Amino acid sequence: MRRASGGRIDRGRTLRFRFDGRDYTGHPGDTLASALLANGVRQVATSVKLGRPRGVFAAGSEEPSALVQIEEPFPEPMLTATTVELYDGLVARGLPGQGRLATEPDPARYDATHAHCDVLVVGAGPAGLAAARAAARAGARVILADEQPEPGGSLLGTAEQVAGLPGAEWAAAVTAELAGLPEVTMLPRTTVFGYYDDNHLVAVERRTNHLGGAAPAHVARERIWRIRAKRVVLATGAHERPVAFAGNDLPGVMLAGAARTYVNRYGVLPGRRAVVFTSGDSAYAAALELAGAGVEVAAIVDVRPAPGACADRARAAGIEVLTGHVVTAAAGDRQVSSVLVGPRQEGGAVAEGERSFDADLLLVSGGWNPVVHLFSQSGGTLRYDEALGTLVPGASRQAVAVAGAARGVFTPAGCLEDGAAAGGDVPAGVEVVPQGVPYWLVPAADYGTHFVDLQRDVTVADVVRATGAGLRSVEHVKRYTTAGTAHDQGKTSGLLTTAVMAHVLGVPVGDLGSTTFRAPYTPVSFAALAGRDRGLLHDPVRVTALHEWHAAHGALFENVGQWKRPWYYPRPGEDMEAAVLRECRAAREGVAAMDASTLGKIDVIGPDAAEFLDRLYTNMMSTLAVGAIRYGVMCRADGMVFDDGTVIRLAEDHFLVTTTTGNAAAVLDWMEEWLQTEWPWLRVHLTSVTEQWATVALVGPGSREVLNGLAPGLAVGAADFPFMTWREAEVAGIPARVCRISFSGELAYEINVTSWEGLALWEAIMDTGVVTPYGTETMHVLRAEKGYPIVGQDTDGTVTPQDLGMSWVVSKKKADFIGKRSFARADTTRVDRKQLVGLLPEDPGVLLPEGTHLVEFSSLPEPPVPMLGHVTSSYRSAALGRTFALALVSGGRDRVGERLYAPVGDDLVPVTVTSHILYDPEGARRDG
Repeated sequence: MRRASGGRIDRGRTLRFRFDGRDYTGHPGDTLASALLANGVRQVATSVKLGRPRGVFAAGSEEPSALVQIEEPFPEPMLTATTVELYDGLVARGLPGQGRLATEPDPARYDATHAHCDVLVVGAGPAGLAAARAAARAGARVILADEQPEPGGSLLGTAEQVAGLPGAEWAAAVTAELAGLPEVTMLPRTTVFGYYDDNHLVAVERRTNHLGGAAPAHVARERIWRIRAKRVVLATGAHERPVAFAGNDLPGVMLAGAARTYVNRYGVLPGRRAVVFTSGDSAYAAALELAGAGVEVAAIVDVRPAPGACADRARAAGIEVLTGHVVTAAAGDRQVSSVLVGPRQEGGAVAEGERSFDADLLLVSGGWNPVVHLFSQSGGTLRYDEALGTLVPGASRQAVAVAGAARGVFTPAGCLEDGAAAGGDVPAGVEVVPQGVPYWLVPAADYGTHFVDLQRDVTVADVVRATGAGLRSVEHVKRYTTAGTAHDQGKTSGLLTTAVMAHVLGVPVGDLGSTTFRAPYTPVSFAALAGRDRGLLHDPVRVTALHEWHAAHGALFENVGQWKRPWYYPRPGEDMEAAVLRECRAAREGVAAMDASTLGKIDVIGPDAAEFLDRLYTNMMSTLAVGAIRYGVMCRADGMVFDDGTVIRLAEDHFLVTTTTGNAAAVLDWMEEWLQTEWPWLRVHLTSVTEQWATVALVGPGSREVLNGLAPGLAVGAADFPFMTWREAEVAGIPARVCRISFSGELAYEINVTSWEGLALWEAIMDTGVVTPYGTETMHVLRAEKGYPIVGQDTDGTVTPQDLGMSWVVSKKKADFIGKRSFARADTTRVDRKQLVGLLPEDPGVLLPEGTHLVEFSSLPEPPVPMLGHVTSSYRSAALGRTFALALVSGGRDRVGERLYAPVGDDLVPVTVTSHILYDPEGARRDG
């Protein structure tokens, strides 16, 4: 319920929102969690596995239970109600541990920026503000980042005094001073979620999330900050620890510090009658402040036999204090209605004399865990402090200091002194003094409802089961039980799980170490990480110099790498099949042209260029004559095909290498890697020239005649211009490099001109009136009919040149090349290796889906069914008058003539294995 006064909310304005189908009201300054508590909503969600009710457990990003999905103004799943700022028109619902992604595009903008500073301070609590002020007063350029809407940290949720002022007033005064300094950048609503080498940290700023539907469209919803800092001060605070006892997951069980925050910051009473269960001093302050706000505190249950002055103050306020006692169970129907308390014996067991307290609120504090996530990510070491019962920072290889509660200093005065020292880059002199004793687990006969991870429904019984299975590593137990793998990444459950393991195994907690703290510290949306690089900007869109012509003449496009390539050119009334068959007939029977500009082109220049290419390709390139062209294959070190293309020798020290379209960047990277790291003495320079050239493939029996008309000064006869050579000539009045290359098996030429003149060349070819444009689909059909493989389609990273029927391309003369030694391995010569073959369905009208498995059974046996291979390419052929396919089949060349079966839906389609060269196997059509 809402307090009559108090809190940092704006009571003068009312916000309306809907949760789980019911309408409620709140105020600016509320979170969804505080507004729900103010409206008496105790259950927010249900657990993912057991379906148990879950309420608000914490007050910040450490919240493990209260998961919600925002439905309006735009769907966003898996958010914690404690971090969703309330805004007018918010519509949300509770989640059972899993959300639903939006089906429509996100209309919001996201962006990114880079920043440099002398000092980055993470956290704007008392230590962080003191650190930022000290650094700024010394003249440093400072960035202060904090995940909360306003600076102050824990001071905003307590009634503590700092330097003689209420904590919130002191925070406001320091904030005002920092805001007036020109070298200080303050980033509220900003979570630093990753710490990387060289003091590079990444943060996400939530700029308009809190505005809901009123967010301005021109302002990015979230912004990624990539910050490089000379020094870093981590003032990230601490998270309160829960205790494992029966029913500790019921709505109404809450961390004591969280309840304190709801009372002081949000003006909300999280319950009417409370029991406080603690092992330290901080929960007493929470109890007194709740009592002062109107909550009846039935009892403070302290595991310590003699807590000291804090217990005296509570008793003086009329609160019963049960020392040496523990809470054995929280009970109630879907929320806390009573609390069972029992005396704790010296050995830790619970003695007889259990009492029951009526209560709707149970506050828990088992100690505090410094937030060491970023410090650990920085490469810092962590050590377990027995007195504090937690992990604390050790040494780091980077320029980073840790201040305040993040290193175990929990008093406001101590945090100020510690922060100022860290900000001024002087040694910290504040002594870390324990404020209680670590306490983890209330012993019981049945641990089935003693939860260690509320989100993953992991109980002490699960941890006992894991250790009983022989697991001794905290990482293994984490994976076995899933504890610490939810959205909160174990902020409240991680160390508790380790401590329970230690209890079960009978070893010290510190002996078990900790799980790995990985980025991100809190969940970050993919939209924020992508920034503006989404939709059309997700990847660069590259088009050729001829693109506008293709679009104007009705071409449909496909994405190949980053390129938009013409797929096919349908005429009115044609579907894809009819258009492709027409284009194929033109290429086989007449003359057709394709825009081949997207093929990768790399200039290889230098005195050692020939030797360099000999090392890269499986076949010899140094023997290539100037004016000649050779097909080549590159393999990885394991002997598997990486790419193929042609090598054109332009001069003694100048080669032009062509690659597949999608692999151009990878091939250049591969070449540079070997040149720079393995063979740096080779005098070679590599330059990508893909965009500098426009290439037109002129294909078909009539191509020589068309070229002769366009280039009258070029001798195009078979004897004058043999296959795999190139000539310089003017084509349509444009200086060109003409190559006799064919990827179709037909008489063909590839005409290369500068990109500036590509369109003029293409239009001149089309103006002949006899040339049919064709796209990539027709190109695939033509090459597949000839058995030419496409790397990445007919290969899968496990295929050698020999598997493709290209033993001839592997040199036996060269001393070495990349992959050579792998060809001597027994595995690469196995007779059952998958080999490229052709397939002819017995029904010539059946088109096999690409990827279809192949088996040798006419009726499928019981699983598992041995797979002989799979279909890699499948097309309908105008030249063959039927469908056909290429496939990788185990021992395929020895199976030519055999019948295999392809499971397609509920049918087994019989196919005959053939040679992979199905059209013009003699190569008679190549020279016209």
